[in-house]
Amino acid sequence: MKKKILIIEDDNSIRRVVKDILQKENLYEVYEAFDGKDGVKKIIDTKFNLILCDIKMPKMDGMEVLKKVNHKKISVPFIMLTGHGNVETAVSAMKLGAFDFIQKPPDLNRLLVSVRSALKSKNIDKKPKKTQSKISEKFKLIGSSKKIKYINDLIDKVAKTNARVLITGQSGTGKEIVANQLHYKSFRSNHSFIEVNCAAIPSELIESELFGHIKGSFTSAVSDKKGKFELADSGTLFLDEIADLSLKAQAKVLRALQENKITRVGGSKDIKVDARVICATNKDLKVEISKGNFREDLYHRLAVIEIKLPSLSERIDDIKELTTYFLDKISIENNVNEKKITDSAINQLKKNNWKGNVRELRNVIERLTILGDDPISLNNIKKLI
Repeated sequence: MKKKILIIEDDNSIRRVVKDILQKENLYEVYEAFDGKDGVKKIIDTKFNLILCDIKMPKMDGMEVLKKVNHKKISVPFIMLTGHGNVETAVSAMKLGAFDFIQKPPDLNRLLVSVRSALKSKNIDKKPKKTQSKISEKFKLIGSSKKIKYINDLIDKVAKTNARVLITGQSGTGKEIVANQLHYKSFRSNHSFIEVNCAAIPSELIESELFGHIKGSFTSAVSDKKGKFELADSGTLFLDEIADLSLKAQAKVLRALQENKITRVGGSKDIKVDARVICATNKDLKVEISKGNFREDLYHRLAVIEIKLPSLSERIDDIKELTTYFLDKISIENNVNEKKITDSAINQLKKNNWKGNVRELRNVIERLTILGDDPISLNNIKKLI
């Protein structure tokens, strides 16, 4: 049975182009609405599988359409269409639950990839997620502070979309945990999560690592090899330490994001890829842009949604909860009895300057679990930190 797609767009030429490209797929029944009010009426009257909705329209704009559909509890993915000047509004739409946004005039290949992904997300959502929830529990931000609650809420909203995410924060704050959560709470969770540490791979090898190579393209290329973009197809590609990518590699990543295709090193054939890209860095990319170390156009492609993680010193109230969590987890990992900890010891932990953030706290708790008394005392803290 063909999927039903509604296009809400007041520009006749855009609406016609989008309708034509969708109908050529011969997989969809395409409906049209000429403004937001007409669109809402059609959504209420007909059960659609996907909505393509312009943001700036007369009578009722796309944001209002999205809010009204949410208010009526109609579950249908939205792809927002936006002019170049409305990117901030599009990001707000993503936070309201829109699946993706595409700038006008639309790149038709990018549009088709997004449509397929959105329809796939709707189908996967109906499947049981028992295994996914177990995995996502492994990657959990521990804490009840306002900052952590805000980030967990943001993860829940953003994970369900196809938006690219830039995760920032100091080393040890949990950027990898957030990336994993975004994947395992998404419709892509049944596919691969591929991680690349851009700082750990020599600059002369990073292009081969990301885009693959063909046999004989360089001395050690003894066979064809798929790159990480291909391996992450239909899944998620996590580029950690993205600021350490060379400018040459950045240009190729930009092309992959713009055109949803890559070319292996030494090859000439374009390969289509559909990977959601999530990036992380402990550097300020705007500063790196000003220094000429990072492309501004790539930054704007990557930072559709930015999740900034607080340092441990900004969430001191979470230290007790983190400590209790680590005491339990580490005792199981090391096959030792779980130890208690005194209030005075906890208070001392709160006073410490955690330059390594949560990662440093975990290392300290592991040391205290193995070498400290039971209960762990203030004296233990002073001796072993």
